[in-house]
Amino acid sequence: MVTRKKSNSKPLQILFVASEVDGLVKTGGLADVAKSLPAALKELGHDVRVVMPLYRKVPNGTEAVELLDTELLVSTQPQAVSYKVRQLHNGDVPVYTVDAPQYFDRPELYAENNEGYRDNGERFAFFSAAALDMCEKLGFKPDVVHCNDWHTGLVPFLLKTRYADDAFYADMQSVITIHNAVFKGTFNYDQYSLIPELIQKRYLQLEDGAANISMLKAGVAFADKVNAVSPNYAKELLTELGSHGMATDFQHRSDVLYGIVNGCDYGDWSPETDPYIKQHFKANKVSLARGKKACKRDLQQQVNLPQDDVPVYGMVCRLTEQKGIQYLLPVLRDFLVNDVQIVLVGSGDPKLASALREISEAFADKFAFIEAYDNPLAHCVEAGSDFFLMPSQFEPCGLNQIYSLAYGTLPIVRGVGGLKDTVIDYDATPQFATGFVFDAPTPEGLLIKMQRSLLLYCQRPQEFKRLQLNAMACRFEWKDAAEQYLRMYSGEEESVLEKKQIECA
Repeated sequence: MVTRKKSNSKPLQILFVASEVDGLVKTGGLADVAKSLPAALKELGHDVRVVMPLYRKVPNGTEAVELLDTELLVSTQPQAVSYKVRQLHNGDVPVYTVDAPQYFDRPELYAENNEGYRDNGERFAFFSAAALDMCEKLGFKPDVVHCNDWHTGLVPFLLKTRYADDAFYADMQSVITIHNAVFKGTFNYDQYSLIPELIQKRYLQLEDGAANISMLKAGVAFADKVNAVSPNYAKELLTELGSHGMATDFQHRSDVLYGIVNGCDYGDWSPETDPYIKQHFKANKVSLARGKKACKRDLQQQVNLPQDDVPVYGMVCRLTEQKGIQYLLPVLRDFLVNDVQIVLVGSGDPKLASALREISEAFADKFAFIEAYDNPLAHCVEAGSDFFLMPSQFEPCGLNQIYSLAYGTLPIVRGVGGLKDTVIDYDATPQFATGFVFDAPTPEGLLIKMQRSLLLYCQRPQEFKRLQLNAMACRFEWKDAAEQYLRMYSGEEESVLEKKQIECA
């Protein structure tokens, strides 16, 4: 029998530690969470504050109100490291920015020309230390310090080592959320001079025997709670294949490992209000049919495809193997012999881009490849497509499949991570289906589902419309996700291990 803490109605003080926050600076999905989850927690009545580095790209960052001008003291260092804390706001949520020009006043956040900054380990070791150092100096004592990915992995470690006997920090609970375990933040010992306590923890090394330590391993080992951004991804982290070499680390923490699906910001992604799409529409047959038709014609016009009444397959992604481009490329020509159109928007790997460009030139009337990051066009792809392709190799949560559901665009996804948690396969559960799911990591597995979707569209149009309405009825609200996080903080949420036991009972 599991003993749980009683629900605590007292508002919590929460420090959300992240390397990027949408609305200020963004490179990926982590920034979306760092914007939306704190806002949802605040709406539920909690005192939530975010801390992030003050990058050069943060608009008007150096003009923000200065709250603190101080130094980070390290006993083994001859000189302290100076930094300031400036306060911005992201909506109603205060954002503390750590202003240390020697670390963060650079053209980009993490890398230039696809090459990471050589001192990234030192940069984010400093950020982790400063995020805690500032708390006492500002008089903010959080109940929960919520960290995110490797960039903040040393925060839980410092709470359990440097601050273990400090009364101010004694009762702080640390949580680390895993958005993508493939990035481990592994650096040589010489980058951790600001965290001398870390060098003694040899078990935090990766298994290559080199003189380096993974920040993510440190976070997973020392956090009070560990969670992934979907229940299925949390389970995958317990396996060798799904953990990217850290299965043992996650298995050791399986009693405090949780999985919570990200929410969706429907203020930005709704066919009823989207400012980027040609015609707004609602989840009823008449409005849906008219709106999708207008949006399809607009999308076709934007990407120079014939305005034919054929099924359109959309895809918006980074061009990486993680996103499953290697499954699509071998079958793309075979699928394009059908009366279909495909619109793919994305940038990344030059080799993948070149291969896609070659096929688009050969099928210019059927396949449009736009090599770019284009947010307005991404909205038009979601609204104007009939199906959305996400054949990911792995996908911790995924957002585009959730956006697609909102627009009545049926996702075709691989059954991994959050994709499996958010899309219901037509072949497995036709009554409640919202899309198509394949499991095999092969081009053939993807092709079979694409052909199945084409048959549904052409031969059973009323059934296709029913699935569209099923999809649009799905809601992944940040308020619901925030309530799950609160239950996790309090010990009321079930861990992956406990859920396994219940499922097997």
